[in-house]
Amino acid sequence: MKRISAPRRTASLSAQLVESLRSHIETGGWPVGTRIPPEQALMEELGVGRSTLREAIGALVHLGLLEPRAGDGTYVRSASELQSVLVRRAGAARRNDVLELRTVLEEYASGAAALRRSEEQVRELRALLADAEAAVLGRDGAGATAVDALFHRSVVRASGNDLLIEVYDYLGTALSSHLGGLTWDTAHAEEHGELHRRLVDAIEARDAGGAREAAAAIVRLSDGHPPADPAEAPAPGER
Repeated sequence: MKRISAPRRTASLSAQLVESLRSHIETGGWPVGTRIPPEQALMEELGVGRSTLREAIGALVHLGLLEPRAGDGTYVRSASELQSVLVRRAGAARRNDVLELRTVLEEYASGAAALRRSEEQVRELRALLADAEAAVLGRDGAGATAVDALFHRSVVRASGNDLLIEVYDYLGTALSSHLGGLTWDTAHAEEHGELHRRLVDAIEARDAGGAREAAAAIVRLSDGHPPADPAEAPAPGER
């Protein structure tokens, strides 16, 4: 039987521009949070008309990559459609649902990291632990939170699962901010630090079960204490 020939299709100029701009955003050409160049500047740089540019920008706004702000231009909202969808969905979810998802991601990633980690990755985790402890001792709540986020991303990256790494990179910040932080009194800070040391010890020992247990305990600790300002609580060692 003779096959039907498919019609040849050429992407419109605006569609090509959407893909070009999307690639530019995904590769960091326009970092998340930055304002994109003015319309006239983009028209001159790209050699396209106003209607074509506006159509492409509108498509990227619809996809969640760009965000127009009245009187202030257009800003990069997320690096990909996946990030936009995940962050928006996490923000609308119930706290318990977010907690369960974070537990699943971090528990699995920690077990996989114990089986696949490199010596260099273990050293990186140890260094981040030291940085976090120094931040807590210095009563630097923002610094401790930032290092903690880097620590958990490093654990996930040590899992070697590229898709899991991508999802966590997009979703990790949303999950952490939605759940809130720890009350950083002495007991909580010491328990938090001990659980993280236990996690790294298990990963270094290639103890997948121990790593999963420690990761789950860390999430439970985060959920068990309402958000508070770390600067208002005593640092570890203060009584």
